[in-house]
Amino acid sequence: MSDSFNKAAGHAACFLAYAIFGFNIVICKDLTGNHTFSPLALFSIRSVCAGALFWLISLFLPKEKVDLRDYPKMFLASFLGYFCCQLSFLMAIPQVTPMTSSIVSSLSPIYTMFIAAVAIKEPVSFKKVAGVLVSFGGMLLLIFGGMNASGVQENSIRGILLLIVNGLSFALYLGIFKPLISKYSVCTFMKWIFLFSTLMSVPFTCGELVRLDWGGIPSPILLELGFLVFFATFVSYYLIPYGQKRLRPTLVSMYAYVQPIIATAISICIGMDVLTWQKIISALLVFAGVVIVSRSPSRTA
Repeated sequence: MSDSFNKAAGHAACFLAYAIFGFNIVICKDLTGNHTFSPLALFSIRSVCAGALFWLISLFLPKEKVDLRDYPKMFLASFLGYFCCQLSFLMAIPQVTPMTSSIVSSLSPIYTMFIAAVAIKEPVSFKKVAGVLVSFGGMLLLIFGGMNASGVQENSIRGILLLIVNGLSFALYLGIFKPLISKYSVCTFMKWIFLFSTLMSVPFTCGELVRLDWGGIPSPILLELGFLVFFATFVSYYLIPYGQKRLRPTLVSMYAYVQPIIATAISICIGMDVLTWQKIISALLVFAGVVIVSRSPSRTA
């Protein structure tokens, strides 16, 4: 296949993955809000089910041997790219609105700036610092300016900090493990990622999962859980490494902007969130800061 086709396929995969992540924000908000599953139990269900699908598919694909030296790297990739990333998100989502979650998720280029500054000593210019401060002002407005109709704070500081952990861990995953992702097929890589994440979570949640009255869970909740497992976990986590193989990490991270558009539109349409002037200004500040950072010259420019 031509290079142009591979790039087009990579762009399509990343767009679809982040579009699914937009739906994921709204569905996770609903699932964690009804208290049927704890965040860690919900994480375990996703890991076990999606992992089983990847291992099942691998039985019908050509066998691929994993270098023994790569297993520790895969474990760390699983911790950063899935365990830490998804668990922090699931713990944050009950404490923030879908719109807030989607806005904070758009800070990927800023995370990348910090990673580049530490890893490759990329200079941090005045323009980049200014961009970070502008985005930080937008987040402060989200925290302290977000009240619902009853006068209750919509977003907690803890929730927003967890979302920052979510974005930072995924940015580290994108930046550090591209060589490892490119070395193996998507199915081989992801089956080990989900196996390791399952081993990290299931020992702490097996009792809760066994005690759950699965037959008493309402059908709409099961349908949402099915979407979460199949599309927001299995399909999206197949598409992300597929795109990573064909695009630079910075290009992949830029597709995070698809997520807030979809999540905000859905949450407002179904009445889960309300568009206020504070949220509009917050979003404008965050995006303005990201644009300033993204357009700042790098050392290699």
